[in-house]
Amino acid sequence: MTSNAVGDLSSLSRAVSHALRHEPWLYELELDEAGWVPIEDLLGALRTEKPAWAGMGEADLVYMIEQSEKKRHELRDGKIRALYGHSVPQRLSKEAAPPPAVLYHGTAPATVALIKEAGLRPMGRQYVHLSADTATAKQVGKRKAGKPVILSVRAGEAHRAGVPFYLGNDQVWLADMIGPEFIDEELDSVKAR
Repeated sequence: MTSNAVGDLSSLSRAVSHALRHEPWLYELELDEAGWVPIEDLLGALRTEKPAWAGMGEADLVYMIEQSEKKRHELRDGKIRALYGHSVPQRLSKEAAPPPAVLYHGTAPATVALIKEAGLRPMGRQYVHLSADTATAKQVGKRKAGKPVILSVRAGEAHRAGVPFYLGNDQVWLADMIGPEFIDEELDSVKAR
């Protein structure tokens, strides 16, 4: 149960993501090597940022995470971190894990030729983001284009060839980069154009 301190959960989620993924220094936060900060430090920064959040506590963060469809944040042992999407200069360490055989990437039609030539690169983020299913990839791709193209990544084959993969959450996988030899265009997105 959330207190009245939070109000709009999407506004809180955006603020937490901004603090943990993009500009922690604006909130006077210092991420450790895995992206964790003490929950109390984050709460203090958020309370200062928005006086309406003065009564916010850890239970509000727990509620925000539970209500989120995308599971962007994680709480453990008195600390919180963003699971993926970091653009901070400091590279956050992730533990490599074997990926599913196939992962997906939603993108704008205008970038397909470049991706097929140069592969998938982080483009301002720390990692390439891949989706576990086509529905998630399409949702992500719609941020880039009204009719996104879904690329199929032969992740199992890439992993066997030495490409490291990291689990972001149950829907998101991360990689340093994916060579073009492991990328195919999904038939459904080809037909849709």
